[in-house]
Amino acid sequence: MMTKHFPLHTFMMLVVLVSTPLLTNAQSIGFGADFYNRYVWRGYDFGDSFSVQPGLAFTAGNFELGTWGSYSISADGARANEHDLYATYSFDLGSTTSLALTVTDYYFPTDSDWLNFDGDGEGAHWIELMGAVTLPESFPVTLSAAFMVHNDPDNSLYLEGALPFSLGDVELGLTLGVVAGMSGFYGVESTSLVNMGLSASKDLQITEQFSLPLSAAYIMNPTTEKTYLVFGFSLSP
Repeated sequence: MMTKHFPLHTFMMLVVLVSTPLLTNAQSIGFGADFYNRYVWRGYDFGDSFSVQPGLAFTAGNFELGTWGSYSISADGARANEHDLYATYSFDLGSTTSLALTVTDYYFPTDSDWLNFDGDGEGAHWIELMGAVTLPESFPVTLSAAFMVHNDPDNSLYLEGALPFSLGDVELGLTLGVVAGMSGFYGVESTSLVNMGLSASKDLQITEQFSLPLSAAYIMNPTTEKTYLVFGFSLSP
C-alpha cells in the first residue's frame, strides 16, 4: 500500500517509462471525447455542469494503458476537473468469461481545498485497484470491486453489478452499486446503496460513412436521495 507521502509524480513517471515499449508497439490506439450535460460517477455529480471528457488509450494484446479526463465548461464546476491515468490487464477465463484488473490514478488538479486534503498538492491523487469479472454471454453480467489504496483513510470499497441487454436496436444496461462500509470519500457512515441506473445507447446514422453515438441514463443515489438524467454523445476517428 502506498503511503500518503509517496511522491505520486515520481510513481506516474515510472509507469510511463515502463510502458514505453507498449506506446511504441501498440496494436491499436484509440482517442476521442464524450460530451455530457452532467458528469455523474457512481451516483455522485461532479461539477454540476456540462462536461467534456477526452480519452486516449494504447492497447497491445491483453494490456491497455490509457488516460481520461473530465472538464467542466463552467468556472464553478472546474473545481471538480479530473485527469486520470490507468492500466488494465485482461484475462480470458474461457467460455466467454473474462477478468480485468485495473489500477487507476484519479487526479484532481484543482487548487482549491475541496480535494487537496494535505495542502502539498499530492492530496489530489487517489489510487484505486479494481477487479471486474464478466460472465458468459448467456448471462453477461459484470461484477466489479474497487478498492481505494492511497489517500483514503477508510480504504473505501465499492461493489457494482452491471447487466447489458437490448431492445430492438437500442443497447440498454442496468447498474447497481454499493459502498461496503463507512467511507468519507463517498460520504457514507455504513454500507450504502449509492448507484442505481438504467442506460440506453444507439448510433445515430448521419451519412453512410458517419454515425454519432448517443447515450442517456437515469441514475438514482438512494443515500443522497438525488436523481440525475444524463445525456451525451461521443466523437472519435
